[in-house]
Amino acid sequence: MQTQDPRTLGEKPPFPPQQQSFPGTEEPMSPQADHGEQSYQGSGKLKGMTALVTGGDSGIGRAVVLAFAREGADIVISYMPEEQEDAEASAQNVRDAGRKVHLVPGDIRDANQCQRLIDEAIQSLGRLDVLVNNAAFQESRESIAEVPYEEFERTYRTNIFAPFYLCKAALPHMKPGSSIINVASIQAFDPSPELLAYASTKSALVGFSKALSKQVIKQGVRVNVVAPGPVWTPFIPAGVAPEKVEKFGANTLFERPAQPAELAPMFVWLASAQASYMTGEVIGVTGGRTPF
Repeated sequence: MQTQDPRTLGEKPPFPPQQQSFPGTEEPMSPQADHGEQSYQGSGKLKGMTALVTGGDSGIGRAVVLAFAREGADIVISYMPEEQEDAEASAQNVRDAGRKVHLVPGDIRDANQCQRLIDEAIQSLGRLDVLVNNAAFQESRESIAEVPYEEFERTYRTNIFAPFYLCKAALPHMKPGSSIINVASIQAFDPSPELLAYASTKSALVGFSKALSKQVIKQGVRVNVVAPGPVWTPFIPAGVAPEKVEKFGANTLFERPAQPAELAPMFVWLASAQASYMTGEVIGVTGGRTPF
């Protein structure tokens, strides 16, 4: 296998003007994102395991679903009903890898939906070994005065309440060797002023994860955090100011955003037995911008 220049593994800005309404979908994106469809090769790291991935229809979630399946895991995908087309495409990646997949649409801001999600995961796959809390919501606002109360609450209910609901519901079913992977952001450590609500939820998620890791190691469950930098996903045209999409990722050392496929191997490693001594950790995948 030949080495590849990491500076050229994804397209560099400027990107065409584009904007989507939340949650955003894959098809309108220009350029298209890379989830590892042509590149990811599994080696059985997660053979026989089961995983639940929220936001598993697109972006980082789709790349994680694909990689987990090619590593031998069966998957439950959580997504919003309006993301059905993307969810079906992600599910097909799992089937193509010869693994089982179960789709559960719904809004995880609702505690009852989170309980249903865990119940369906257990019923459809028999157990739950890995929980990936990836789904998130963000809006860009230049001033706190512009942030509606409802939007601030929605951001917290999606980004911190839902992981709490899901961890609480999942942990009674998780056996020693299981793991939880929460997706934070560089925004937890280097917040952009226009992402006030989003950045604060990601800081909260880091604290939640570190505290939870100290509780649940008593049952042999590990909890870790992946903190991405700029990643080219539908989240960007749906949640970033249009004028900032054009230059998205240019401020990294690679002068480009990451592709979702570049993050998936970190999730595989954290979910696998190879990361058996890792818990309560935050791993930045930021293109050289991690401030810790």
